[in-house]
Amino acid sequence: MAETEKKKAKKPSFLKGVKTEYKKITWPDKGSLTRQTTAVVVITALLSVLIALIDMVVKYGVEFLTNLQL
Repeated sequence: MAETEKKKAKKPSFLKGVKTEYKKITWPDKGSLTRQTTAVVVITALLSVLIALIDMVVKYGVEFLTNLQL
């Protein structure tokens, strides 16, 4: 049985692939970056306050239930 040899395509190096993909990145402008950062900080602050409030309500609710006299 005669098998035909297949020529293997040369693989590009990993670093060349990384360099090619890196050139495709579009970086945000300064104004867009500032708006997005501000939005993340504000949302994080609001969620932390909300979680703290829920935590306090649950804490006092559990304390109230455990202190009930039967």
